[in-house]
This record gives sequence, C-alpha cells and structure tokens, in this order.
Amino acid sequence: VETVEQQLAGLRIARRGVPGEEPAYLLDIHTSRAAQPGGSPLVAVSCSNECLRVYDRDALRFLRQYGGHGGVLAGVRFAHTCDSLVFSACSQGTVKCWDVRSAAQKPVQVFSGYPSNVFISFDVSCSDLIVCAGTEKVEKDAFLVFWDARGVTDCASATKEPLGVYSESHNDDITKICFHPVEPNLVVSGSTDGLVNVFDINKDNEDDALISTCNSDSSVSSLGWSGEDYKQVYCMTHDEGFCWWDMAQLDTEEPITLLHVLDVRESVCAENHGLHYLVGGFYHEKAGKLFLIGGTSTGDIHLISCSTEGLSLVGTLCGGHSATVRSFCWSPTDESLLTGGEDAQLLLWKPGAVERSLTKKASLKISSSVQKRVRVHNTSLKSRKK
Repeated sequence: VETVEQQLAGLRIARRGVPGEEPAYLLDIHTSRAAQPGGSPLVAVSCSNECLRVYDRDALRFLRQYGGHGGVLAGVRFAHTCDSLVFSACSQGTVKCWDVRSAAQKPVQVFSGYPSNVFISFDVSCSDLIVCAGTEKVEKDAFLVFWDARGVTDCASATKEPLGVYSESHNDDITKICFHPVEPNLVVSGSTDGLVNVFDINKDNEDDALISTCNSDSSVSSLGWSGEDYKQVYCMTHDEGFCWWDMAQLDTEEPITLLHVLDVRESVCAENHGLHYLVGGFYHEKAGKLFLIGGTSTGDIHLISCSTEGLSLVGTLCGGHSATVRSFCWSPTDESLLTGGEDAQLLLWKPGAVERSLTKKASLKISSSVQKRVRVHNTSLKSRKK
C-alpha cells in the first residue's frame, strides 16, 4: 500500500489537452476500456457549453466534438464492451449514444424519457444491457428511468422508450447513479434527500429490488463501489461529508457503517493548501484501498486515503490547474489520472512524468459557466428520513 501511495503522490503532468475554441468547464470525464487497434484509448469529456468532446488519451489530441444536446449534460460514459460507443445524458430528458468513429453530428441511438423528465445523472450497466438515468424532482416525484440498451448499433437514430421507472425510493433530485463494476443487476443511487439506495434490478418490482437504504444525512454529490468484490458503497455530500458502508454486513449483526465523516475539510490536514471540496473517489484494486480526490479553488489536487480509522492525506498535485477541479478519471492499467476543471484544462498525470509542453497555460477561470454547477439544495434537515 505504501508504494501505491508513493506512486499517487508522485503523479506529474504528462500531457495537457488544448482547450476548445469556446472555453468551458469540464464537468465529467470517462475513458474507453480498450485502445483502438494500434492506437490509444479514447477520452470523452462533457462540457458546460453543452458539448461532448473526444480525445485520444495518450496524446490528449482532440478528435471531435458533438453538440446539439439542447441542455446541460449530466455525465458521459463509454460502453464497456465497445470502445467506439459513448453515452451522454442531458437535462432535456434524453440519453444519447454516439459512435466516435463517425464525425456525423447524429447520435446512433436516443433513449427518450417521459415529457417532464430532467436528467441530472445516469450510468450504463457493466454488461451494456441497461441504461439508467436519474431525474430532478418534479412536483412530488423523482424517477430512476431504465432502458434496454441492446442493439444500439443496429437501428441508427432510432428512439427507444423506457422499460420502466422506480419512483418510490427517493423524494428529491437523484444526483448520482452508479452500476456495480461486475454485477450488471446491481445499481446504487444517491439523492439530495440524503438517501443512498442499492437495488437489484433483476427483481420484479421496486419494493423487492431495494436491497438497502443508507442515510448520508446530507445531499449526495458523488458515490461509488469499493472493497473486495466491490461489496462496499461510499458517497460524498455537497457539504463535503463522506460516508462508507459495507453491504456484506447487511444480513449480519455487524454495523454496516465503516466510516462517517461530517466534514472532510476539517478532518484532513492538507498542510497550508487547505481542502475546499471533494470531487469523488476511486477504488485501487491492487492496493485494495479506497482513495478520495479533493482540491482547492486555486486548482491544487489532494489525494486522500481511506481506512476505517479515518482519512489521511497521501499527497498534493500542484501546478496543473488554476481553478476548481470538477472531474477526474483514474486508469488502473497505467496508474494514471485525468483531471478536468473550471479552467477548461484537461490534464493527464502519470507517475514520475515530465511535462512535454514548454508553455504553461495561463489562468482560464471562466465566469460565464458558473450557473452550470450542480444545484446545491437547502433541503430542510427536518424533512429528511432518519
């Protein structure tokens, strides 16, 4: 574990992507699993100007851009079994699938929601069979909407209707959805209602599907799976809290909570840099360890190690970003990290790398996109389920 932590602390900038003509916040990043034959894996980035940008990962060379979403993007995901298909969800109530081999501005598949749906989160199951998107609350309802994603490439530009919805388990905006990395029927969702729900979607109805409900006591900003066989669930909150649960203990007398930190900014001493926010987490399989990524408003990135005893700072990556970091993607194959921020920069960090470019990007803090942030709700604590 120590060598892994040293490696993480030793990450250095290997590449900087060239910002687009219209600078924008980089809201979400995902990489394809496999490289193109004889080439590099691909990177997809969702931007605050409602565009999806695609790069080759090793050189961060810009390949193409897809616009025309007509709303704020709510994430980006490559298919697991086909590295040329990438999905993006939009606040206009659609999830679109693009074939990055094609420069055509038309998606190969559109998954349409119900008329009132505003999607703010989504994910694709590890088998690529199911797409699920989470909605903002409309009147009294917040939905998890599901589609059958099979045959995406067979029916170009066809529109798919939902298989169905879950509507009872959350009572506010569903801010995050994450399918299990190896069990295609398991999905976890988080909401501004503070609840983190684990479902087995193979079950016939929503009541039976709900395996577990955990309460983060705050609005959920990020979540994921961790631990051996990915039996643990963790989440971060909009007020920088952290919760970590062990689903393997559901049917035992043991408590399922591994760690609950009300404010990570107070518990992690990040030297003189401070810790202003959390971005998300990733599970390092080789080390068998969960790490969190946070940062400062001036672009420093803090790497934080999790144990049941508490959180500890592993290292700080400086000199890369000049503003808040909004997104990252960890690559276990070469132990590298991609980061994107409010300075419109896309950076690739590798252990012990030396930056190739001679000129450093000046500060590119963008003011026009501030309204694109995820809304943080002042949901009354009294109304939350205990």
